Amino acid sequence: MNFYGRDFLRILDFSEEELHYMLAMAKKFKEMKHEGQNHKFFPNKNIAILFEKTSTRTRCSFEVAGYDLGMGVTFLDPSGSQMGHKESIADTARVLARLYDGIEYRGFDQKIVDDLAKYSDVPVWNGLTDECHPTQALGDFLTIQEHFGELKGLTLAFVGDTRNNVANSLMAMSAKMGVNFIACGPNELRPSDEIINKCRPIAEKNGSTISITSDVAALNGKADVIYTDVWLSLGEPQEKWGERIELLKPYQVNSSLMSGAKDTAIFLHCLPSFHDLNTSIARDVNKVFGITEMEVTNEVFESERSLVFEQAENRMHTIKSVMFLTLYNKEEK
Repeated sequence: MNFYGRDFLRILDFSEEELHYMLAMAKKFKEMKHEGQNHKFFPNKNIAILFEKTSTRTRCSFEVAGYDLGMGVTFLDPSGSQMGHKESIADTARVLARLYDGIEYRGFDQKIVDDLAKYSDVPVWNGLTDECHPTQALGDFLTIQEHFGELKGLTLAFVGDTRNNVANSLMAMSAKMGVNFIACGPNELRPSDEIINKCRPIAEKNGSTISITSDVAALNGKADVIYTDVWLSLGEPQEKWGERIELLKPYQVNSSLMSGAKDTAIFLHCLPSFHDLNTSIARDVNKVFGITEMEVTNEVFESERSLVFEQAENRMHTIKSVMFLTLYNKEEK
């Protein structure tokens, strides 16, 4: 397969075969990393990573992946770039494309990363937008595949705020991989009809289903994977905490919810997580609302069924796969 020069903006842009190929390549890179094999294939390439939203896993994954591949990496946060302020997205894209071999963007509106790709003639990679988080979904499915061996026929249940960017990309990835997807959360926070209508025909073609429910009992005996995310996403005002907590309390991933899933079910979370009081934000929320755990209990988070740190590592391997495949030109070798 030839990925050279392509952008990585959303899961739905790629075929089932292409996504399987990306996962297979990520697995090879993971083996090379763990075995200490040199894979600096791009010693003469440089990439720029643009961050309008803060990040730990995404930034570190792109930086380490870039260095492992032998590339120079330039990190730009809002204070280090004029993009959108003194310089348009189109002009920024055209300038960076003259200096770099690839561009990553993590920020807000999907249109920004789409415009970067439109005006750039080097690959653009989506590190997160309000609409989707494709590198997260790819890393998640590598984790699931490693644990279960096969993907097709499994059931992934996303519990909580099911309209967010991670849920959107997981729904798309599930549809492509033949995995049953259950969005389980309050009706006020259900996925958009647009993403549901895009994913359902794909899922049907691949022998899986997309289900939307507000009933936690609907997961009983079905879920192979229980997945959740923070109850208040990046960029949302903290004034919404009270309303959101009350709305999502019934969807906390606790021992009771996990006991309703399959005995072999695993727990995933894209992180960071509010599962204890060891962060300043958690302590602030605790002072106001008196809660010590939010979307997941510490018991589940620290249990043997939790693969959240394997999942975090796999972000780097799958990002490395995406960058390698879109930068590798067979004609140059």
